[in-house]
Amino acid sequence: MTIRWAYLFLHDGTDPATDRVVVERAGQRTILVPVPSPAEAPGTARRLVEEEGVALIELCGGFELADAARVADAVGDAVPVGHVSFAVDSVPAAARFNALFEA
Repeated sequence: MTIRWAYLFLHDGTDPATDRVVVERAGQRTILVPVPSPAEAPGTARRLVEEEGVALIELCGGFELADAARVADAVGDAVPVGHVSFAVDSVPAAARFNALFEA
């Protein structure tokens, strides 16, 4: 049995269906999936669960809490949805990254 999980992250200009990295080792399949905008994440997550049998969705810390809630709503109770958060001591670095991301 292969355990499948996916990590979604934001990356402008990408296609979640084709621009992805898959790592498969020791009974685990990890799918790294870029989405071009937060609005694409719920549908992408739902398709990963329904069509690819993903059992866990993890979201990059670049997603806002409201975005994470929309993804969780999209998959319902079918799979857990995690959301990366930043430790207090990393907030200044996260803010610098966010500024670059928005530029």
